[in-house]
Amino acid sequence: MAELLHNPEKLTKAQTELRQLLGKGSLVQEFDINKLPFLQAVKKETLRLHPPAPFLVPHKAETEVEISSYVVPKTAQILVNVWAMGRDSSVWQNPTSFMPERFLESEIDVKGRDFELIPFGAGRRICPGLPLAQRMVHLNLASLLCTFDWKLANDMKPEDMDMTEKFGLTLHKSEPLLAIPTKV
Repeated sequence: MAELLHNPEKLTKAQTELRQLLGKGSLVQEFDINKLPFLQAVKKETLRLHPPAPFLVPHKAETEVEISSYVVPKTAQILVNVWAMGRDSSVWQNPTSFMPERFLESEIDVKGRDFELIPFGAGRRICPGLPLAQRMVHLNLASLLCTFDWKLANDMKPEDMDMTEKFGLTLHKSEPLLAIPTKV
């Protein structure tokens, strides 16, 4: 929601897609999500910029291995910085910009098969909450966007929003989002 309110044109685009598919007063159902490509792109772009946890669960090297001319010794603890991967300019064009459109013509997904975008990890250590997140993030966001129009509290302008994050076990906004729902 914070990224959409910070980028009102993207908010409008997501709401238009939802309202055209569902019509006024309809509830979002799980089977509707596959018909909402822009909403899916918003989710992917949000998880690219703001992964739930900045580092994946630590791994341990089973053998000594050389990766990109670096030698990783046996038993070394490996931390994967997903936050930095999502902002890597060698992988992403305009990496700090919120651009859901980058995923509209792309097959990249968050399910652990595409290593450019692994906010939930990959392989045997993928987050067990991924299936729940896949369903609930879409449904919750779609319900909020379809049911209400939104504005920032205290007459704040989108460009004045503080989008900084606090790092810890999980990421969260430094300043809480204050948004006011208005009936459609």
